[in-house]
Amino acid sequence: MRLLYTAYCAVLFSALFVLFFPFIFLCIQWDGGRRYAHEAVRIMGRIFFLLIGMPIKVDWRFRPDPKQAYVYCANHFSYLDIAVTGVVVPGFYAYIGKKSVKNIPLFGYMFARLHIMVDRDAARSRAYSLNKSIRTLASGRSIIIFPEGGISAQEPPKMTYPFKDGAFIMAIQQQVPLVPLTLVNNYEILPDKYPIRMHWGSVKVVFHEPIPTTGLTQADMPALKEQAFRIIDAELHAYLKGDGLTIRKVN
Repeated sequence: MRLLYTAYCAVLFSALFVLFFPFIFLCIQWDGGRRYAHEAVRIMGRIFFLLIGMPIKVDWRFRPDPKQAYVYCANHFSYLDIAVTGVVVPGFYAYIGKKSVKNIPLFGYMFARLHIMVDRDAARSRAYSLNKSIRTLASGRSIIIFPEGGISAQEPPKMTYPFKDGAFIMAIQQQVPLVPLTLVNNYEILPDKYPIRMHWGSVKVVFHEPIPTTGLTQADMPALKEQAFRIIDAELHAYLKGDGLTIRKVN
């Protein structure tokens, strides 16, 4: 049944993407149309989660203003993370995504046009993506970033330590609030291991109180990075102790 459920999710996602792509393609041909493409992707995600019967339960300890720019800083254990954040994070935002996503037919083209790509192994690419992210924040658009540097944790929910610097440099540079975001149990629902299997369950997301950066300088970056890590890490450990949402256990 789990294999059938996984196949159903894959087929449904592909079908929805093919259905929405013509409209998205037209919208991303000019800068003003990107907001419409962004909303189309969000609607597609909501339909996907509805049709696979997977509720997303959000603990709103902070409700972001859709018109304000933030740096959203989230843990990253599963490929489901992008789909979930794409549905729950309000407003207009850009992901910082790895360059290899561009190799995925159609989806990679869409992602590259809407978001910011980075080759983490190339210093020049990292510098370019950081500068572009800073310009994006300056324009009033939020950034979603996974500061572990990709799916790199060997024993979820133990995160890769320490976080990369980029999220915290850009937040301080633009003096925008940094919002820690805990994706509590995606690693149980869609584990990053072979064979790929989707496990049914309720997704749990926590929006933590923002960490203000007004008045901070780059000298404060290590402390800001550590603070964000501890907030997310504490939530993940609370879930392990039974304070979180129970879903079907992974075999």
